[in-house]
Amino acid sequence: MHDKPLLKSAGDLLRRRHGSSHARPSGPDRFGLDSLLVGGFTAGTLTPDDEARLAEEVAAALPHQWDLPTKAIEQLSSVVDHLGGQKELMRWLDDHPGKPRRMARIYVLMGNLDQYSDDAAVVDAVRRAREQTPFPDGLRGYLSPATTDGTLAELASRIEGLLSEGHDDEATALALATTDWLQHAARDVPDAGAELHEVGDLMGHLHQDISEPDPRP
Repeated sequence: MHDKPLLKSAGDLLRRRHGSSHARPSGPDRFGLDSLLVGGFTAGTLTPDDEARLAEEVAAALPHQWDLPTKAIEQLSSVVDHLGGQKELMRWLDDHPGKPRRMARIYVLMGNLDQYSDDAAVVDAVRRAREQTPFPDGLRGYLSPATTDGTLAELASRIEGLLSEGHDDEATALALATTDWLQHAARDVPDAGAELHEVGDLMGHLHQDISEPDPRP
């Protein structure tokens, strides 16, 4: 994963600014972390294979933080605290190919989308782009008709909603469509300043990261 998008992300990477846009599932709790794996990880005694198993469990649990049982939340917090924070969690997940790596890169994207919702220059670039193309390729059905300072945060929630429903491929496709669109929206602003050029660069990095093939055989 490129370092810059992670370094530029700010605030809480694990909570969407506008909350979850999807309904809570009914029935018994489906996601949690293995207590023995968490204990071994914080004690530094896990084998590489067991650490990879824990990374898979953490990646599967992330989109369900908003309704995880208390014990699972405490276990996830133990992992985050042991690693040193949320950015370090993303680096750790990125070290494990497959779902953990993909989840880390998508969560870094969502963190940046939440942050850009507070950036007037980025919101204006999005509004300008939508005047030309109201519903870009891959985003129809996900974007509301009006462009507001919540538009990018809403896309982040939509991506997380798909992840929580197990639609990883659709979430990845939406993430890639979002990075491609925002990259061009930022760069196409006439006389765009350094800030918008950086947004375009970051989205380009994230698009490359998220689209990277799984190296596992």
